[in-house]
Amino acid sequence: MELLYDFMTTDKLIHSKVHYITIDPDFSGQRIDNFLMTYLKSVPKTHVYRLLRKGEVRVNKKRIAVSYRLQAGDQLRIPPLKLADKKTPYQPGKRSLELLRDRVLYEDNDFLIVNKPSGIPVHGGSGVNMGVVEILRTLYPKCPHLELAHRLDADTSGCLVLAKKRRVLRELHALMREGKVHKAYLALTKGRWRREDCRVEVALVKNQLASGERIVKVHPEGKASLTVFNPVETFKKATLVEAILHTGRTHQIRVHARYRGHPIAGDEKYGDKEFNKTMRQLGLKRLFLHAHVIEFTLPESEKPIRVVAPLEEELAEFLTTQDKS
Repeated sequence: MELLYDFMTTDKLIHSKVHYITIDPDFSGQRIDNFLMTYLKSVPKTHVYRLLRKGEVRVNKKRIAVSYRLQAGDQLRIPPLKLADKKTPYQPGKRSLELLRDRVLYEDNDFLIVNKPSGIPVHGGSGVNMGVVEILRTLYPKCPHLELAHRLDADTSGCLVLAKKRRVLRELHALMREGKVHKAYLALTKGRWRREDCRVEVALVKNQLASGERIVKVHPEGKASLTVFNPVETFKKATLVEAILHTGRTHQIRVHARYRGHPIAGDEKYGDKEFNKTMRQLGLKRLFLHAHVIEFTLPESEKPIRVVAPLEEELAEFLTTQDKS
């Protein structure tokens, strides 16, 4: 049995017998393991890797390495798979669906941009059933290849781009690597910034603690990172800044702000406890970090895209509680 790669293929079809898949050009260049994780979404990750190691999954009748990158026209052999009965997959609630449906800022045939709410992770995992991408896949059943083009921390709100096609995802990733995606954030930070401190260019390294928590630190042997902070409005105890990312490291804005002595309000991981306590007493209930603007031009369409996510109402209202300097 042969079919084109299609996420809508049923588990019954996948698991009942040997079948073959012809790889569509959209998936050329994707690693075989990543491809199978999505295609065999009901199969545990460990079992997928076992199938690859044993050679039960073959490409063009040959065994392949886990790191093999698919080519358009490749013929994949998928063996029969028997799975234990599973619980009914988790489905997002009506409230979650309506929330994200109302927060779509831009959409065309290639991608969509949503104003991600604070408190919702971009994807499920680590005890979370569903994130933004899983909810949107439910909202967009005709876009089964919907994927995150980048990430935002769970507590960060604002512009989040999702690609509808593998080709577009590759284009967006290439633009990001080349520094051709402009991202600007709004953040409320402690104290006042001096002009000479606004450009922060220090390397960052990512570590994982024994507890599994991920933490980022300034380290000379880390990856080069650059953030430019531009003061927008100055208050007695804090400054609203626009933070422009020139690189996209994990927690970059939060760590760079702390490095300069201006941690972000509501940041429980990298922030200042006393400053956070003061902000809470004034009514701040979340991290004050918002992905405000994103700009890019896809090479194929040559259409410039600029999307602005207005500052969340709760954050805008909180600024009215701040005493002017």
